[in-house]
Amino acid sequence: MSASPPWLTDLALRLAWAPPWAVSLGLIAVAVLVALAAHWAIVRIVRRSLKNDAFWSALAVRTRRPTRLAFIAAALSLAVAAAPLTAGQAAAGKQALLVLFIVLVGWIVLTALDIAAALHLRKFKIDVEDNLLARKHLTQVKILRRACAVVVALVTAGLALMTIPGVRQWGVSLLAAGGAASLIVGLALQPLLTNLIAGIQIAITQPIRIDDAVIVEKEWGNVEEINATYVVVRLWDWRRMVLPLSYFIQTPFQNWTRESAALIGTAMLYVDHAAPIDRLRAKLEEIARASPLWDGKVVNLQVTDVTAQVLEVRCLVSARSAPRTFDLRCEVREKMMAFLRDEVPEALARQRLSLADEASPAAGA
Repeated sequence: MSASPPWLTDLALRLAWAPPWAVSLGLIAVAVLVALAAHWAIVRIVRRSLKNDAFWSALAVRTRRPTRLAFIAAALSLAVAAAPLTAGQAAAGKQALLVLFIVLVGWIVLTALDIAAALHLRKFKIDVEDNLLARKHLTQVKILRRACAVVVALVTAGLALMTIPGVRQWGVSLLAAGGAASLIVGLALQPLLTNLIAGIQIAITQPIRIDDAVIVEKEWGNVEEINATYVVVRLWDWRRMVLPLSYFIQTPFQNWTRESAALIGTAMLYVDHAAPIDRLRAKLEEIARASPLWDGKVVNLQVTDVTAQVLEVRCLVSARSAPRTFDLRCEVREKMMAFLRDEVPEALARQRLSLADEASPAAGA
């Protein structure tokens, strides 16, 4: 954007009789008008030729403002080169326009990232029962989009700084990660960079996804947000726990929906030794079949332990998602206890006391 075309230089020479400021303003006005006309024509051509392409047509619509400004910046650069300005004024104008052009290109790239992510996620529905594949793609796209946005922002800032002589070294350090300045910045940004790298690992390996049911820090909840550096877990009581991305790479945690949204729930009962286990098993099957929460796969009752006082009975039932599994466990627990109380009260746990009467020795004659 440094050299001006011959026709623009000839025009400036022919207007040498006019005051310099008037010539400069005239060239700037002409450059802006030409840029606006060229932008309008090119956008119309692109929209007509690519109207069947969702990405490019959306990009043409959403980047009208930055592309218009980029056309104006390029035209003004030519006008400044031909205008009767001092060397200092021309250099300052070109510098400002170059920085503006770089920032606008970064803006357009970020918009293209948003459009590509939105078009990809349009293929998947998160509000369905079996949404494992949708959550997988949603997690990958969100994390990678944020990571790419950070990279684009850093590259844009580095290129813009490199065009300014006074701070050029900062731009070189930002891009090449070299020198003492970049070392200081790298140390200061170490937590941020650690979490950005962890985010890329999470996007690729998928230890967690959006809406996964997890247990973290002894709390149960669902993954609500995965941001560039942290994860928000919505706990069962609507509290939010915020954890760094590196937590899910470095710390063990439970993911209840890693491979499938379906889960097996457990309800523990403690009954008397005389409890009719077959009747309890039949009642559990009856409760499961009558419940709309049961997915029809797993229902079982087993004695898992025997103590001196009670039998430990484990009821297993399955459901299609973690919230339904939790509700089904509560339903089984409530109805099984009501069954014990109303129909087999002798099966309720009780405390046994044994009194052994010992005969007193016969009195001596």
